[in-house]
Amino acid sequence: MKRNNRFETAVQKLYEAFHNDELNPECCKHCAVGNILDQTDSWKQLSNEHGSLNLNYVGLVHQRIGRTFNGYSPQELLEIEVAFLKGCGYEVPLGPYSKKPFAQLDKDLLFQGLCKTVEKLCDLEGIPSIMDYSELFQYKISSTSTSSEILVR
Repeated sequence: MKRNNRFETAVQKLYEAFHNDELNPECCKHCAVGNILDQTDSWKQLSNEHGSLNLNYVGLVHQRIGRTFNGYSPQELLEIEVAFLKGCGYEVPLGPYSKKPFAQLDKDLLFQGLCKTVEKLCDLEGIPSIMDYSELFQYKISSTSTSSEILVR
C-alpha cells in the first residue's frame, strides 16, 4: 500500500519524538502537531484554545486560501492535536478546569496518545490504520479439522 510523503514524514517525526522523550501534550512545540511541524508553536495561532476543533480568524484565512503546514491544512492540524490529547486522557479543549491525567509524561499514556494520533493520520490519508493488529491474529480453521483436533495438537 502506497502512502504519501506527509504521512511517512509525520509518523517518523512522532516516532523520534516519542523515543527521544520530546513528546509533551501540554507544550505546543512538543505535542503531536508541534513535533509534526518541526517543534514549532506557530500552529497555535490557528485556534483560540489548545485542543479545540474551531479555527479562529487566522486559521480560517489560512484554511480558505489553501495553506498547508508540512502538508496538513489548519483544520487537519487541529484534528490531529485533538486525537493526541484525547488519546492521552485529556478533556478538550484544554482549560484551567479541564480533566487531565495525573502523570502527563508517563510513557504508557504518551503511547496511547501516539496510537490515536497515528490512527487519525491514517484516517486523513484514507488508509487502514497501521496500528490495527487484528489482521495478524485472524486465522481460518480448515473445514477438515474439528475443534477437538485443534485442542489436542
